[in-house]
Amino acid sequence: MLKTLKPSEIARYCDVHQRTVSRWIASGELVGHKLPGRGNYRVQVSDFINFLKKQNMPISDSLSLQKQVLIIDDEVNVRSSIKRTLKKQNFSIIEAASGFEAGLLLQQKNPDLITVDLRMPGISGLEVIRMIRAQERFSDVKILVISGVHEEELKNTIVVGAHGYLCKPFTSDELINIVNKLVNK
Repeated sequence: MLKTLKPSEIARYCDVHQRTVSRWIASGELVGHKLPGRGNYRVQVSDFINFLKKQNMPISDSLSLQKQVLIIDDEVNVRSSIKRTLKKQNFSIIEAASGFEAGLLLQQKNPDLITVDLRMPGISGLEVIRMIRAQERFSDVKILVISGVHEEELKNTIVVGAHGYLCKPFTSDELINIVNKLVNK
């Protein structure tokens, strides 16, 4: 995951004016990437952390590189349960209520882990997994299937490209354990 920061966010963090951040980028002290079009800059969190280390500036725990999880499930209650559990573990959460919405978010956000239900209206969870695995760009994204189908069907998702599965209903501890195993490999 490549999390980026705006110069204004860096300015707030360092308690300096945004022009100071722009000067750091222009001088090469801070690595920034110019966006096409309007020319705004973005700085990868990892580059900002390196800059802070070189300057002997404190690095807040809130700046740590959070792992990002895309939750794909058409059931609001299930998404909320997964979100609540993973947020307590310091994961950044993105939610999608359908496979189509997930496809759009996947292109924009590039998460570290995706949880996906198999039974959704429109594009099924299996189709979502196949779509993800068909794109080289997402080869490192871990996929966890969370569904209420028979365990045999869940096991078959591994063949399609999932890294693990969890049967509904599940406990918070079960979810945390499998997610931590997947993202810390």
